[in-house]
Formats: sequence, structure tokens, C-alpha cells
Amino acid sequence: MGVTLAKGGNVSLSKAAPNLTQVMIGLGWDARSTTGADFDLDASALMCNSGRVLGDEWFVFYNQLTSPDGSVEHTGDNLTGEGDGDDESLLIDLSKVPAHCDKIVFPVSIHMADERGQTFGQVSNAFIRVVNQADGQELARYDLSEDASTETAMIFGEVYRYQGEWKFRAVGQGYASGLRGIALDFGVNVS
Repeated sequence: MGVTLAKGGNVSLSKAAPNLTQVMIGLGWDARSTTGADFDLDASALMCNSGRVLGDEWFVFYNQLTSPDGSVEHTGDNLTGEGDGDDESLLIDLSKVPAHCDKIVFPVSIHMADERGQTFGQVSNAFIRVVNQADGQELARYDLSEDASTETAMIFGEVYRYQGEWKFRAVGQGYASGLRGIALDFGVNVS
């Protein structure tokens, strides 16, 4: 069992698992039954340098499943979030992440949130976890607990480099402007 973090907390993945190269970022949630409309939450990854995405092609999501270098791979879109465990996941080969990428940010957004009148206030049991692919051990976990009544997208967490180590930070920052707002904040060209 790995470290359970509170919002803002961080842990050294390199110290938790020496020689760590491949991790799985698992994200999960349960949607509360409301209007009957399905909840479709989408996980993504932004590969950044100094808080800006490296380029539009470094935004990994359901329409662009792999980064240009193959270091980050989205395993596919789960349209309902049903079932236990991870609803969506991303595989990261830390040894292939380009040296100029200092952070990988993991937003989760509600697809068609505005049209369906859905927010993270209607989502429960949301979490992000980091798993060592070599042995399946969970290294870190963050359970999002705060009420996000107006937010339609959230940054769950981030993996970043610090003084030669890979670390994970629990973020939990909400956006009322959806994935578009997050993408624009990180410099993605959004049409």
C-alpha cells in the first residue's frame, strides 16, 4: 500500500520505488444518479515545461491517445465510469519522457458538462493513483473529497521532476471552464 496524500501533498516516486521506469496513472470516480443522463468523465495528460504544454501534440486525451515520443499512452475512453477500480488510465514510461518535460499534469473533465448540467459536485469517490507497472504496487493515492459544485473539470494530480527525482503531487484544482479552460491555461491551441 502506497502513501495516501491530502490535497497539496507530494511524495517521491523515485524513493518509493528505486529504478522506477514505468508507471500507470489510474483515475476513478462514481457518478451520483441525478437526471438520468450518463456521466462521461475523461482523463487526459498535459506534458509541460515551466507550466506550459510542450505543444498541442503533447496533450494526450481520448482523441490523441499517445504522445509523439510514445512516453505517455492513454489506454482508452470509458464512457460510463461503471465498475470498481480505475475507470481510465494512462501509462507512462518515465525513461522516455523528454528531458525538457518537467511535469505531466492529469486533468479530468466531464464531457458535455454544460449541455447536461453536470458538475464535479455530482461525482463521488474520485481518486488518482500511481502504480509501479513492474510489480503492480500502488505508490501513491489521492482521494478527492471536496465539494466542487460548479467545476466541470479538475486537475487531479501531477508527476514532476525535481532534482533528478520523479515525484507525485495531489492537486485537486477545479475549473468551472471545463477542459477548455485547463487547456487554455496550459497553452494548448483550442479551436
